[in-house]
Amino acid sequence: QVQLVESGGTLVQPGGSLKLSCEFSGPTDGRAFSNYFMGWFRQAPGKEREFVATISWDGGITNYGEFVKGRFTISRDNRKNTVYLQMNNLQPEDTAVYYCNTVKAWTTQPLSGDWGQGTQVTVSS
Repeated sequence: QVQLVESGGTLVQPGGSLKLSCEFSGPTDGRAFSNYFMGWFRQAPGKEREFVATISWDGGITNYGEFVKGRFTISRDNRKNTVYLQMNNLQPEDTAVYYCNTVKAWTTQPLSGDWGQGTQVTVSS
């Protein structure tokens, strides 16, 4: 079973920036991190979890939710088994718990139904 640990969330003012990290470990089938598409998702209070961004095995292909509008960048370091989400020009509507997960290749669908604890991002003045 894959283990995912998100970090980097905090309180930030509107217009500010944050970089989230997600460390991957422990797949029981021995598959390396570089064998997985990865994604970021978020869940705001009272709303369903939504897709934020995905990245291909080698980082060469990325995909973003429409609301991102060029503000976020997903990246990965396969040597460190870590996926990142750089978020710029944050707005109050970006307030949510952010999660990472493995993703079905070429889709925005989580591969696993297991989620980590997430990291809270709060955008407020």
